[in-house]
Amino acid sequence: MSSVVTLYVVDYNSMTKEHQDILCSNGAIAALAPLLASDVYKVQMPTLKCFAVLCYENENSAAQISTATYNGESIPKLLVRLLARDKTSEMQIAAAKCLTYLCRCGAIEADSPTIVLKTLPTLVRMCKKDRPLEENVEGAETLAYLIKVDPVLQRAAAISDHIMKALAEYLKYTDIEQIGSRTMKKKDVNWGNEMRQAAFKALASLGANDEDIRKKIIATENLMDHVSTAMNSQNLKVQIAATRCLHSLSRSVQQLRTSIQDHNIWKPLLKLIQCGDEEALAIASSTLCNLLLEFSPSKEPILEAGAINILADLTSRSDPALRLNGVWGLMNMAFQAEQKVKLQIVETLGSEQLFCLLFDSDTNILMKTLGLLRNLLSNQQHIDDIMGSYGNQVMQAVIFILEGDHSVEVKEQTLCILANIADGDQAKDVIMENDDILKKLTSYMVHSNVKLQIAAILCVLNLVSKQDEGAFHRQERLKKMGVQKLLQQLLSTQDATLFEKVKQALQQFT
Repeated sequence: MSSVVTLYVVDYNSMTKEHQDILCSNGAIAALAPLLASDVYKVQMPTLKCFAVLCYENENSAAQISTATYNGESIPKLLVRLLARDKTSEMQIAAAKCLTYLCRCGAIEADSPTIVLKTLPTLVRMCKKDRPLEENVEGAETLAYLIKVDPVLQRAAAISDHIMKALAEYLKYTDIEQIGSRTMKKKDVNWGNEMRQAAFKALASLGANDEDIRKKIIATENLMDHVSTAMNSQNLKVQIAATRCLHSLSRSVQQLRTSIQDHNIWKPLLKLIQCGDEEALAIASSTLCNLLLEFSPSKEPILEAGAINILADLTSRSDPALRLNGVWGLMNMAFQAEQKVKLQIVETLGSEQLFCLLFDSDTNILMKTLGLLRNLLSNQQHIDDIMGSYGNQVMQAVIFILEGDHSVEVKEQTLCILANIADGDQAKDVIMENDDILKKLTSYMVHSNVKLQIAAILCVLNLVSKQDEGAFHRQERLKKMGVQKLLQQLLSTQDATLFEKVKQALQQFT
């Protein structure tokens, strides 16, 4: 009497990490391994899908799968064998998915032959026009996931078998005749949308880090027209994928100044941010931050379209990623901005929300908020105006951060804000009237970290500068606190940058 094995494969999204761990700890890997080596196709295929579900975004189970063996062969070796061209396309892509997920979890090195010479070429091959539409979509999506975070794999994929040309073809499948001429298993799917979103995902990953690759992508025929059209699509998947592609391209200074500007792509971007979908909002607001960089021609029209209100609203969201994008965008907008723009940012955000962000538990948000404050507090007139209205709150936040358990980077940025304030005209008095701040400055002048010493001395240098009115009285006050003696002691430093700043500060004292 023969036995029948039934494997139930669930969707990746419905399988939680807890479920994966339970299955692995109860022997699922050892039970599945023999089935992977089976000669029965109907056993191998669901086994491959089970392995893919088990190791998807789970480092623990991926590590166990990568080290498990059957008959002396590791699971990855068994998977590579199933990539062979004499296997069906369905099996090749299923095996490539397993290896992709193992790689993304760190269980297989990205530069290993298994990935570079076997998995990646298999996925590229699945993007060819001679494959069914299902395989085109699955191949492009899996390739996008594989190379998303690794520049070496991105470069390897970019030179693999005309992949960009193949992906460009995906964007042309918009009418029934083109799609109807291709092989497909499912007829009730909008393959135009599926092909476009898969292509945009793959192009986004290809261009994530390398400027030369971005240039090749942007040179693709009518690409920006396709991106613009897709961002205005009624299909959310297509919109988000096109925005991901735009996000990659917007990391290029050249593209910000040329192709992206020429197509007014910021208009559908703002529309997408206001549509309400959380996933769309995250990637669209991140892209908006790039379009607000100082050298971007889109910055001015985006500002006029109400971007400050949009970004200020994001800073109060519960999702840390959205708060980060909100404050990041405002930081970019404040850089070398006119006084009226800076005041609009402060008024729209509100001092209460600004200082809430300074106390955010997320270090990235704190750093960008400090960056925003530093950009706001530049230009003497701007510094004096902002400190005239919010000086007490700024000082409280500075003291809180300098006394807190924060990284060197956070404290250095905070001391640089103090140095900016000390460059103001009337704002200098806000520092000089605050004993706590002055004591903090002297303590950081002799800190064990040279970066913090340099930042503290930059502040002192601005306070004692001879050319500024009231310099003599500030110098006398700081002398009584021992600042001049500390500077003289620091002349023995071995750090060239610190020595130069100390010397400059001492030269100011009369």
